[in-house]
Amino acid sequence: MVRGTVVGRGKDFLVVDVNGVGYKVFVPEPAALAADNNQEIILHTYLQVREDALNLFGFADAEELAMFEILLGVNGVGPKVALATLSVLSPDMLRSAVAAEEPAMIARVPGVGKRTAEKIVLDLRDKVKQTSGLQTIAYASDVDSEVIDALISLGYSVVEAQRAVQKLPKEAEGVEERLRLALNQFT
Repeated sequence: MVRGTVVGRGKDFLVVDVNGVGYKVFVPEPAALAADNNQEIILHTYLQVREDALNLFGFADAEELAMFEILLGVNGVGPKVALATLSVLSPDMLRSAVAAEEPAMIARVPGVGKRTAEKIVLDLRDKVKQTSGLQTIAYASDVDSEVIDALISLGYSVVEAQRAVQKLPKEAEGVEERLRLALNQFT
């Protein structure tokens, strides 16, 4: 765990000052965008030790860290792909995609192809916890999948589209209504 003050940030990392020492911590893109300079932050971390580098990956909560570690167990998925996956899909959305056996939802992640997405679904089927109300989540992901596709075709990035869909109220039903509400977030 890293506890300190944010002193810098990039698209996928934060620089955290811990008692005068700056640590570059790779984080999911939404966390990097949400953090402000001089903000106190606590990150649950994973240290990757390589021959040529030590890389630190940080997450807002233990659930995200656990999902990151589970993704690393999939053959062909390294830290950068796992981080990209959690930048686009929340742990709940990833669980839903795995439970509904929807590799296409995971394949939207930049750097994740169809085969890797299928491998993730296959490997994680028994490893991720099933949540109650899974059918509702699976249905929602079908509708949300269409909304995300529509937003992407309108020129928004995968991350922007995903973020807009995650902010939608649960009461909004149907592709048209959810798309309208998502577009309102961009104006």
